[in-house]
Amino acid sequence: MWTSDHDRNRGGAQNSEIEVIGNDLPATSNSSGPLNQRSGSGRRKSARFNIPETSARDDQAFVEITFDVREDSVAFHSVKTADGADVEDPELSLLAKGLEKRASIGSSVIRNASSKIKQVSQELKRLASITNKRPQQGRFDRTKSGAAHALVSLKFISKTDGNNGWAAVDKRFDSLTSSTDWLLPRSLFGECIGMNKDSKEFAVKLFDSLCRRQGITGDSINKTQLREFWNHIADQSFDSRLRTFFDMVDKDADGRITEDEVKEIIALSASANKLSTIQKQADEYAAMIMEELDPDNDGYIMIESLEMLLLQAPSHNVRGDSKYLSQMISQKLKPSRLNPIGIFFRDLTYFFLDNWKRIWVIALWVGVMAGLFAWKFIQYRNRAAYDVMGHCVSMAKGGAETLKLNMALILMPVCRNTITWVRNKTRFGALVPFDDNLNFHKVIAVAIAIGVGIHGIYHLACDFPRLLNASSDTYEPMIQYFGEQPTSYWHFVKSFEGISGIIMVVLMAIAFTLATPWFRRGKISLPKPFNKLTGFNAFWYSHHLFIIVYGLLIAHGIKLYLTHEWYKKTTWMYLAVPMTIYACERLTRAFRSSIKAVKIQKVAVYPGNVLALHMSRPQGFKYKSGQYMFVNCSAVSPFEWHPFSITSAPGDDYLSVHIRTLGDWTRQLKTVFSEVCQPPPNGKSGLLRADFLQGENNPNFPRVMIDGPYGAPAQDYKKYDVVLLVGLGIGATPMISIVKDIMNNIKAIEEENKSLENGTGRRTTISNNFKTKRAYFYWITREQGSFDWFKGIMNEVGEMDNDEVIEMHNYCTSVYEEGDARSALITMLQSLNHAKNGVDVVSGTRVKCHFAKPNWRNVYKRIAVSHPNSRVGVFYCGAPGLTKELKQLALDFSHKTSTKFDFNKENF
Repeated sequence: MWTSDHDRNRGGAQNSEIEVIGNDLPATSNSSGPLNQRSGSGRRKSARFNIPETSARDDQAFVEITFDVREDSVAFHSVKTADGADVEDPELSLLAKGLEKRASIGSSVIRNASSKIKQVSQELKRLASITNKRPQQGRFDRTKSGAAHALVSLKFISKTDGNNGWAAVDKRFDSLTSSTDWLLPRSLFGECIGMNKDSKEFAVKLFDSLCRRQGITGDSINKTQLREFWNHIADQSFDSRLRTFFDMVDKDADGRITEDEVKEIIALSASANKLSTIQKQADEYAAMIMEELDPDNDGYIMIESLEMLLLQAPSHNVRGDSKYLSQMISQKLKPSRLNPIGIFFRDLTYFFLDNWKRIWVIALWVGVMAGLFAWKFIQYRNRAAYDVMGHCVSMAKGGAETLKLNMALILMPVCRNTITWVRNKTRFGALVPFDDNLNFHKVIAVAIAIGVGIHGIYHLACDFPRLLNASSDTYEPMIQYFGEQPTSYWHFVKSFEGISGIIMVVLMAIAFTLATPWFRRGKISLPKPFNKLTGFNAFWYSHHLFIIVYGLLIAHGIKLYLTHEWYKKTTWMYLAVPMTIYACERLTRAFRSSIKAVKIQKVAVYPGNVLALHMSRPQGFKYKSGQYMFVNCSAVSPFEWHPFSITSAPGDDYLSVHIRTLGDWTRQLKTVFSEVCQPPPNGKSGLLRADFLQGENNPNFPRVMIDGPYGAPAQDYKKYDVVLLVGLGIGATPMISIVKDIMNNIKAIEEENKSLENGTGRRTTISNNFKTKRAYFYWITREQGSFDWFKGIMNEVGEMDNDEVIEMHNYCTSVYEEGDARSALITMLQSLNHAKNGVDVVSGTRVKCHFAKPNWRNVYKRIAVSHPNSRVGVFYCGAPGLTKELKQLALDFSHKTSTKFDFNKENF
C-alpha cells in the first residue's frame, strides 16, 4: 500500500503531520473476473503519522493505519510500520507492536498517539462523507470483526518469507536449474519457493494455475517468469490470494468450480496435511460444500460464494479482555529502571522463590558431605598413618566417607512406595520436592562417581607408592595394618580390598554408562552383537549389577585398611536402613503384584502404534488421577516392569493404560495382544479390538500383573482452582485421567445438588474436596489418528460440561497453520461439518481441532487475564523439548502479573 507519495514524503521535508491515501478495495493483478466488479462496495483509506523526532531514523518515522470506510460505518483494518510490516493482532497493535517492534521510537509514539488519532478521526469523518455507495446486496460484510481477522488468511508462503523472501528463492532457483539449462521444471516448483515435500502436489496445482493466468504453456519456466509467479504468491492482498486460490481449483478456467474440482482440491489439501480420513471421505465433503454454496443446484459455485465461506469461517483465536490485557502487556514491556546490581538481586530473588525447595535440600546434602569429609580428613590428619602417607590418606578416607553416605542415599529416591506414602500421608510434600526424585537420584550418582575417583586415585596413585618407598623406620607403625613392608605394587592390588574395589568400579562404570540417555533411549547405533547394549533392557538389567556392588561394598568395608575395631567400620551402618527399606519395597511389589493377576476386559490397537488395555480393578486398589503404575506381562518378559500413567479415573470401576510402541518391550507387548484381536465391528474405534464378554468364547489374553499406584506431580491438581493441562502425544495420558476425574466430580455434584433440591439427600464431602473451578486442556499430537485414543472422553466433555468447566483444545501439528492456503479448505470443511453435524472433521470428536502448534505465550496471557490474583497449576507430560518454554513462561507471568503459575513436569 506504500505509494510514490510516501517515497516523496520520506525524501523531502517532513512538514505534513498526516497523509491520507484512498484506494478502491479490489485491486488484483488480473483485471477481469468477479473480484473487480465490487469497486463500489467500499473504500479503504490509510492515514500516515509523521512523527518528527530528531533521534528517530527516517525509515521509522511513520505509522500507517488502514480503515475500511463506508457510508454508515468506519472499521479498523490494519496497522503497518514504516517498513510495511503488518501488526499481527489488530486489537493490540497500537500497544503491543508499538512497544515491541518499534522500541527505538516507543516513547515518542506513546506521547503523540492521542493527538494523532484525534486528527485522524476528524479526517475520517470527512472521508466518510464522500463515500456514498452502499455495499451490493448479497456480498459478505468485511467490516465484521471476524471477517476482518480472516482477511489475513490464504497465505501461500510462511510469515517469514513474503516480499522479502525472493533472495532465498533466487538462490534455490540457481541451485536447482544448474543442470536444466536454467529452466525450473514443474516438479521442482514447490521446493524452489520453499514448500516442503509433503506439499509437492499442492505446489504443482499452484504452478498450473499461475501458468494459466500468465498464458504459459509447457512444464518449465525461467527466472523472469518465476519472479512474476512469486509476486502473485507474495501479494498481501486478500483479493489477489483469493483469485489465486480460486484459479487453483478452477482447472478449466471457466470461472466456475464444479463438484469434481472441489473433490480434487479436498483430496489434495488432505494429502498435504496428512489427513488420511478426510482424503477417504472427499466425495462426502465435496457434496457438503456444494450443498452449502450451490443451493439452487446449478452444478457449480462462483468466487463470491467461496469468499463468503472463507470469511465466515470462525477463527480459533481467542482474546481476553482488552483492557486488562493491555495493562498487562504494558506492565511486562515497561523498561526496567533498576541498575545492573538491582536487576541481579531481583533475578536472584526470583531464583530463590522459584527453587527454594531444591535449594535447601541440595544445601543440606552438600553440607553433610562437606562435614563428613572434613571430619574424616582431620581424624586421619592426627593419626600415625599421616606420617607415612601424608595428605593422600586423609583425602582417600574423606572421599570414602562421602561415598558411604551417597551409596545409602541413592536408594531412597527410587523407593516409590515410601515416597508415595510420605507425600500422601504427611506434610513433607510442602517442603521436599518429591517430584524431583529421579533427578536427585542422578545427582547423587554423579557424586558417587566423584567419590570413587577421589578414593581410588589417592589410594592407587599416592598412598601405595608412598608405602613402598617409605624407609623402614617410617614404615614400622604400618606393620600392624599391612604386615611386612611390601616390595611390589602388586601386593596391594591382589589383596581382597584391591580386587573388590576394582570389581566394584568396573560394575559401576558399566551400569552408569548404560543408564545415560544415549544408551538407555537407544540413540546410539552399534553394530551387532553390541546393539544389545542399547535400549531399556540393557539399562534395566545392568542396574541390577548393583546387587553385587552392595555386597562387595559391605565386604570391602569390613576388610578395611588402617582400622580393626568393628564399631569403626561404619559402612554397614550407613547402608542398613536404606537397604532394608529398599528390600521391603521390592518384596512388597513382588508380593502385591503376584497375589492375583488382573483380568483383561478390553484391548484396542489404535493408529500411531498405541495399545489400550482395560483391566479389572483389584480390590483395595486406590489411586488418584495423575498417578502411574507398573505393568508386567510374562509373555513378553517375566522380570521386566514398565511404568505407565493411569488413564482411567478414580471413580471408574476399571483400570486402563494407553501404551505407545517406543521400544523392544512395548513392541513385543503390542504384538502378543494384537494376535488375539480382530478388526472392530462398525461403530467401534481402533484398528484392532478384543472384548471380554460373559458367557461367550473369549480371547485368550496374555497374563498381566500390575504394581502401584505411585505418586506423580499431576496428582496434586486438586489443590488449584485453575489448572492448565498440557499433553504432547502419548503424554496426554495422565491429563485424560484428570479430565475424567473432573467430569465425574461435576456429575456427582450435580446429582448431589438435585437430591438436596428434592429434599432426599444430604451434603457430602465431594463438593468440599473438589476445588477445581476451571481446567484448560491442550493436547498436541502429530497424527490425525491419535484422536481416536481418547475420542470417548472428549465427546463426553463436549456433551456434559454444560457449565464449561473444562476447555478442550486439540492441536494437530501435521496440518498447516490457520491462514495457510494448504489448510484453507480444511478450515471450511471443519466449520461446515461442525455446524451441521457437531463433529470436527480432523479429530472426529465434538471438540474442534486447531492447526499447527499453540502460541504458548498467548495461552498463558489469556489465562492470566481471565484469572487475576489466582494460582494456576501447570502440568506437562511429554518430550523434554517443550519443558523449557512452558516453565520459563510460567516464571515470567508469575513475576510480571498477579496470576501465579506453578509448573510441574511428569517424568517422561
